[in-house]
Amino acid sequence: MRSYLQGALPALLGRAGNFEVIVFGILMIASLQGLRGGIWVFIERLLPRKKDPPVPESSNLPARTQPAHGELLLKVESVRKEFGGLVAVNDVSCEVFAGEILGLIGPNGAGKTTMFNLIDGELRCTAGNISFASRKISGLTPHQIARHGLSRTFQHVKLIANMTVIENVMLGAYLRTHDGFLAAGARLNRRADTQVRAEAAKQLRRVGLAENMFALAGSLPLGKQRIVEVARALCADPILLLLDEPAAGLRYLEKQELAKLLSSLRGEGLTVLIVEHDMEFLMNLVDRVVVMDFGKKLAEGLPQEIRSNPEVLEAYLGGV
Repeated sequence: MRSYLQGALPALLGRAGNFEVIVFGILMIASLQGLRGGIWVFIERLLPRKKDPPVPESSNLPARTQPAHGELLLKVESVRKEFGGLVAVNDVSCEVFAGEILGLIGPNGAGKTTMFNLIDGELRCTAGNISFASRKISGLTPHQIARHGLSRTFQHVKLIANMTVIENVMLGAYLRTHDGFLAAGARLNRRADTQVRAEAAKQLRRVGLAENMFALAGSLPLGKQRIVEVARALCADPILLLLDEPAAGLRYLEKQELAKLLSSLRGEGLTVLIVEHDMEFLMNLVDRVVVMDFGKKLAEGLPQEIRSNPEVLEAYLGGV
């Protein structure tokens, strides 16, 4: 091929040169753009589609009982987080009660995501305490906190694109099993795997994505990918769900579907703490709002109170 191009291209262009290098470069770029998953992805499209594997009807995984509506679920007491000389969260206190959706808002850099990371154990508090379901969780690792019934999603979609939707959702349920990686590697966890698959299918039906169960996660539009992440979090059987900007990048109808889902989950007794910048989406959904600014708690109250708070209007909503 190279020898042919070395002879053909100079004759075609009427001048000498190593034009084959340019051709190979163009082919390389085209391959990287068109076959991002490798050659096998292209070959796989040409092969007959495999039948979808059967999904068990029911799961026997242990399930939690949701706490009584209005019960104190999460208590943040004078929490502080310092990164060297930067104070990202400055002595913030707030409470989350069972059965409510609490919104956490503030300008970029206000410390909202840092607060989420302190609650779920990704970061350690410099000072203060966090209690969840009457247990002190500040200082615990993320997987320990998750075992107590706290799940979260992130600002950016974190799905494994070349795995199916149900396989992605199954990842959330393995925390409820007791088989380790050695059992999984030796294929001794088939019973637990069957239960996890049944639980994942149950949660996909719960969020309205049953028909996409065996589609590749990367092939779904962004709105459905975010709902897949919610289903994966629900697979861990949480009593508190943390959502970090779940409506980011969604179209209007996708936001409406997400709001409908979250309202439905609240109706089932699930508690939600949500960070969001879309005020129209948030204010029509939440029960209460906490506002942060420069790492401090600026205000707290009902959505209508926050809408008319002069400090919030000045700091976050653009002034009166």
